[in-house]
Amino acid sequence: MFRDAEAFAALRAQLATRGAGPELDALLARLRELAERRRVAIGEADGVKGELNAKSREVGEKKRRGEDASALLATLGELSARAEAAAAAAAGAEAAFGEALAYVPNVPAGDVPPGDATHNEIVRTWGEPVEPEPWHRPHWETGKALGLLELERGTMLAGSGFPLLMGLGARLERALIGFMLDLHTREHGYTEVAPPYLVNRECMTGTGQLPKYEDDMYRTSDDLFLVPTAEVPVTNLHRGEVLQAEDLPKRYVAYTPCFRREAGAHGADTRGLTRVHQFDKVELVRLERPEASAAAHEELTRHAETVLQRLGLAYRVVRIAAGDMGFANHRQYDLEVWAPGVRKWLEVSSCSTYGDFQARRMNTRYRPARGAKPEFVHTLNGSALALPRTVIALLETGQLPDGSVRVPPALVAVLGVERLEARAG
Repeated sequence: MFRDAEAFAALRAQLATRGAGPELDALLARLRELAERRRVAIGEADGVKGELNAKSREVGEKKRRGEDASALLATLGELSARAEAAAAAAAGAEAAFGEALAYVPNVPAGDVPPGDATHNEIVRTWGEPVEPEPWHRPHWETGKALGLLELERGTMLAGSGFPLLMGLGARLERALIGFMLDLHTREHGYTEVAPPYLVNRECMTGTGQLPKYEDDMYRTSDDLFLVPTAEVPVTNLHRGEVLQAEDLPKRYVAYTPCFRREAGAHGADTRGLTRVHQFDKVELVRLERPEASAAAHEELTRHAETVLQRLGLAYRVVRIAAGDMGFANHRQYDLEVWAPGVRKWLEVSSCSTYGDFQARRMNTRYRPARGAKPEFVHTLNGSALALPRTVIALLETGQLPDGSVRVPPALVAVLGVERLEARAG
């Protein structure tokens, strides 16, 4: 692609819909240069290796015939050194190209609107947003008044962005996690996974968090990363594998806590639970045949929507424009829930398809038919759902004039109460 001027121009045009501008041009120009350097280096390495092999065969033939091969043997050492140096140069050129390529974002799908967030499109809505009343309060006030949310104590323990839930607040979080996992396993056909909460650099690179977003991640001294989302360990379950056609689709659901530094987001929505460094999330992950991925994206999004519908929360589905999509995303829908206390639509889920972008980085393939050449799978994932903003919407949507909060019928049996209200002591 980087040698073909027409294909390269088409790639540039597709990526330009993300609005990257001069920075993208510089990166792509550098990639073309590195691609040419790699081509030349590999050609030289192959040439020297071929010459070395030919000379080695000639030495062998002379010895078999009983002829003097000393002159040829003298050249083999020099050729061997040249071959080793050429191979090292080719490996270096390959590594430099791969490092630069890792910063190139995924190509947006053809139906993704070009431009920034102002070009996002509302696809559909569900439910009637609660009209804010004078007695509607933001969730951090309601949560504190009812003894559900202890933001100050969380800050004392770990710093800002690490919330602490207490009593029925903690039970509400646990009830939501169980409710979501049961829904997706029993009704939507996903297999539950309980993955590690730490992953290695290869996993983070495979799903596209690295190298671009390394500053947003929590990293340990031995180069492991706290998971920013269950997408990372679960999508990497089949890294390096060749699956059979009958193995697909793979449908997984997992709960994990998630850890993100949110570098560069200081001062944006920092009150309450809107933007935090640690949060709980239930994640859907799918591996699909390429021809099935578009339909799977729509189905996965509907599965995430079902959670909001069962909880009775008004929401809207937004098609995300190219410039507002994540680095690895090919197509993305966001689910935004209405929170009357803060009077905002809040994102509770991103449902995305990646095409073969992640699969190429992970080398995850499948064999379409017996004896056929392996092809890359398509990967998809979606939050179903992220807990903090779901809790925000529940606390603010369910508020009653007396300060208590109505519990959705879907959670009453688990929580054992129909209202969240202040408890004595």
